[in-house]
Amino acid sequence: MTSHWRVPASLPVVKLGGAALLLLIGLLFATDAVTLAVAVVAAAGLALWGARDLIARERLAADETGLVVVTGFAARRHIPWPAVERIAVERRPHAGIRTETLEIDTGDAVHLFSKHDLGAPPEEVAAALDQVARR
Repeated sequence: MTSHWRVPASLPVVKLGGAALLLLIGLLFATDAVTLAVAVVAAAGLALWGARDLIARERLAADETGLVVVTGFAARRHIPWPAVERIAVERRPHAGIRTETLEIDTGDAVHLFSKHDLGAPPEEVAAALDQVARR
């Protein structure tokens, strides 16, 4: 049985909508070419970020053979369980807000996933990965 974690469907919609809104605001209110260029570049960056969420929506999968993680823009990498050195949830306070990140350490790379990448709290995903790894 394979477990999957993916970006919630609403997140790329919000990012792509924000990119369109940013572009529209830039076109309507830019008073010079520099301001318009900044708005276009920011909108393009947000659109690329939203496109990645659509192209590589599933960020993490696990089965009895190992993990599949998204690397780079949308590439996938299979990691066998023996190559996984550590799965942990890191908690860091920043500006009064506590963030949680799922960290998967393979020795040669550390794969980081937020709640927004997984569509679930990192603590729950770590517990589920632990159960899958024990099978």
